[in-house]
Amino acid sequence: MSLIGYARVSTAEQDLALQLDALQAVGMTRIFEDRGVSGAKTERPGLTAALSFLRDGDTLVVWKLDRLGRSMTHLLQTVTDLERRGVGFRSLTENIDTTTPTGRLVFHIFGALGQFERDLIRERTQAGLAAAAARGRKGGRPVAATPEKVARARQLIATGLTVREAAARVKIGKSALYAALKSDAAAQTREK
Repeated sequence: MSLIGYARVSTAEQDLALQLDALQAVGMTRIFEDRGVSGAKTERPGLTAALSFLRDGDTLVVWKLDRLGRSMTHLLQTVTDLERRGVGFRSLTENIDTTTPTGRLVFHIFGALGQFERDLIRERTQAGLAAAAARGRKGGRPVAATPEKVARARQLIATGLTVREAAARVKIGKSALYAALKSDAAAQTREK
């Protein structure tokens, strides 16, 4: 049974000393690090190496919960995966230790709260979309290539401008103009 540490700082200018000192004070067998890596990034080589190194009976230790997870969902998934592998998890600052019954309880309460929060967000989003639809509003980005702009761009293209130049003049993206022109051409073909 080994204690394996993981430490991370978001920018290269930040120092890992505080985390490393705290991890070493509780007797780490080995510590993996990520420097200059945001917690929001999925690619964290140090964390990947730590997760690969862990064996049944080991415990992954972090200084603080936010050092491990990108979000509550990611944190819960990571700890659940560790639990399935027989690996414990400890967070020193929050004093959570899933190798104890109390630590598992606290962590599962966090999980339940995280799921509750996700469900509330989903419910509010669906209610908001339904209310907007009832008022006749449709979600999504507004259409940039309005029929008027497309017609004006067609005129400019007929005078010799390229699609890119016409799009710039009517202030829409060239991709949006290409798509609108293609859609108009397809509609005209169907009508024939």
